[in-house]
Amino acid sequence: MSAPVFLVTGGSRGIGAAIGKAAGEAGYTVVLTYVSNPDEAEQVAARIRAEGGQAQAIRADTGEPADVETLFAAVDAAGTLAVMVYNGGITGPASRLEAADPATLSKVVGVNLVGAMLCARAAIPRMSTRQGGAGGAIIFMSSRASVYGSPDECVWYAASKGGIDSLTLGLSRELGLDGIRVNAVSPGPIDTGMLGEEKKRMALALSPVGRIGTPEEAAAAVMFLASAEASFVTGANLAVSGGR
Repeated sequence: MSAPVFLVTGGSRGIGAAIGKAAGEAGYTVVLTYVSNPDEAEQVAARIRAEGGQAQAIRADTGEPADVETLFAAVDAAGTLAVMVYNGGITGPASRLEAADPATLSKVVGVNLVGAMLCARAAIPRMSTRQGGAGGAIIFMSSRASVYGSPDECVWYAASKGGIDSLTLGLSRELGLDGIRVNAVSPGPIDTGMLGEEKKRMALALSPVGRIGTPEEAAAAVMFLASAEASFVTGANLAVSGGR
């Protein structure tokens, strides 16, 4: 009998890769997605397999319904979906809103928010106890940007993550009797490729704890929300931000 499936989108690097590795260590069959980094994604999957786990990397643009359908067919082939972590997050070029390309706005909202809804839409009938499933956990990666607002940089990204916050709350209440818990993790400054050197310096200057976070710290929050220890936690949004 195969281990329950843990799906993490955007799993080729950064927080997504850390989540995938933690899920593999916890005994799940891991399915992770990528769009443009096949080698990095396969390295993550290979590391999980080398440590005795099961993992595969699937190319999927989660803002595209056809790709989401293909992705969940692969999930079905891997086993029974238990956890879905939506880790999609793109920003586009930084600017004030009036200088932003409309295509950037559509793409960011499409990947960050619409993609989250598409993946949740596909996960629900596979998990719902009212539809024959065994229950499960959906975890959305939000961002403290939804509180900061990201002015003069990418207010559209912050707005898309604000949508994730609302989606988390509403869906948690919609799915409470389906045996599906829905929560979010909102990282603050985390040491990934999305955080350039200038942003790191700014984050350090503003940090109440004097440092920025690691992908593994964000992954630990996800794994808690996925675990039985969080069985009475739904609709929560856990800030992993060093107090900011």
